[in-house]
Amino acid sequence: MPNKAANQEQDFLIDLLRATYQNQEVYPILQQNLSKLNDNLAFILRKWVSDRFAKEPAIAINLARVIIKLSKIIQEFEQGNLASNLEIAIAGYETVLQVCTREAFPKEWDVVQQALVTAYQQRQLIVSRSIGELREQTIQTQTQINTLTEQLQEELQQAKLQVNNLKTTIIQLKQEEDKSESRIEITSLIAEFKELKQRQNLVEQITTAKISPKTEQFNTAIFYDIENLTMGRNNPNLNFSLKDIQTNLEKTTLVNKIAIQCAYADWSDFRLRPLKNEIQELGIEAIQIFDYSYKRNAADMQLAIDIMELAQSRPTLQVFVIVSGDGAFAALAKKLHEYGKTVIGCAYEGQINRILRSVCDCFIPIPAPQPTREDVPINEVTSESPLNDDILVVTNKVLQDLKKNYEQLNQLRQGGILLPKIHTILKDNIPNFDQEREKHGYKLLNIFLKTVIEGTDICLSGDNNKLILRERLTLSSNGSSNQTFNSNSPCLRSRVLTTNSVNLS
Repeated sequence: MPNKAANQEQDFLIDLLRATYQNQEVYPILQQNLSKLNDNLAFILRKWVSDRFAKEPAIAINLARVIIKLSKIIQEFEQGNLASNLEIAIAGYETVLQVCTREAFPKEWDVVQQALVTAYQQRQLIVSRSIGELREQTIQTQTQINTLTEQLQEELQQAKLQVNNLKTTIIQLKQEEDKSESRIEITSLIAEFKELKQRQNLVEQITTAKISPKTEQFNTAIFYDIENLTMGRNNPNLNFSLKDIQTNLEKTTLVNKIAIQCAYADWSDFRLRPLKNEIQELGIEAIQIFDYSYKRNAADMQLAIDIMELAQSRPTLQVFVIVSGDGAFAALAKKLHEYGKTVIGCAYEGQINRILRSVCDCFIPIPAPQPTREDVPINEVTSESPLNDDILVVTNKVLQDLKKNYEQLNQLRQGGILLPKIHTILKDNIPNFDQEREKHGYKLLNIFLKTVIEGTDICLSGDNNKLILRERLTLSSNGSSNQTFNSNSPCLRSRVLTTNSVNLS
């Protein structure tokens, strides 16, 4: 990782030099890479330039002129850490003096010397200001410590005085032990004496202990992509707990206190009602989203807009949690890093986009929801039905399970899955698949699949080379797609099936 970071900073330096040499705008590059303008870049600049001067002396003076120009730009750049900007500029000026000597290049030497004088003065001003601020903070802290110490000393003296008074009282009462009432009072005073002694010890510990109060901030914002959690809108899965997600996030060291929580969904959908009570109990704001087209998820766009607005307007928000496995949020995570923010990904294990997972600073998996028995309905078969054969029933279940995988479900909805890939999936999940299929008299895969998927929501495309969802066919028949289907396709047959739901263990 250190070598990779160093290579990235060196590439950034070369990009800056190239843009300066070609008279391009350098400020946009600097604005997009504020985190790389640090003291380490100054060190890399010194080393890289010295090596180039030694290896290629013929281009040394031209390279020196480019470095002088770039150093002036960074010296005048008013964003990022001004002290680091000055160190980078000074590194550039001091390095080119290896080539721009007074005797060989007096003009360039004079320009560099004047720039160095200005830069040294600016650095001295920054250092003086920082020292002054530090001294003022130190004085304030010392004043607070002195005040607290005086208060504790006064309380300690009062406790000691009370202890001495109690000692005197106890001695007097012990002389009258023969009186029962005195004995009771002595017992009470002894208990009070012990309590005061404990208070005295506590005060003494506080006066000698170093005070280091822990401060907490509301530094975290959480954004829930509800459609991703429910694994689609056709048959939303609600077997997850937002409370568990929130609890696991609070256990991480990155999360301090949660300031904002937003859940994006079409909350007018009656099937999401069970979630409404939970989000109200957890203080999550329900963001109403209306989709503007069939494919595009308006929730993703609104979520990204809200995150970028908060990243710029709320500097106290340092941790952004994206509860979604959608790979489209990878670019959003990268942009948050440019603003110096921390990104936590949270999604079902195995269903998060690998690029999104790689750019997140931390990933918290959500246990895959366990389907209820109603989640895996299979059409009830009669004794005459070919689905009584084991290979057909097992194949049907494997095909239905495709809809539980987020990526495969999208393929079934959008364009279909090619039969060669379906063949591979079936062979991976069913032992001796081809032998069992041919044993039942199905030598052609597409003929076999027609039998398996008959009466289900999965069908073959018109050219019999893909499996797609029936809802995709409906969309195409309405004129939204150019895909054509044969009249012989099982998906186009109009029939009424009476089915009862049964469960497979």
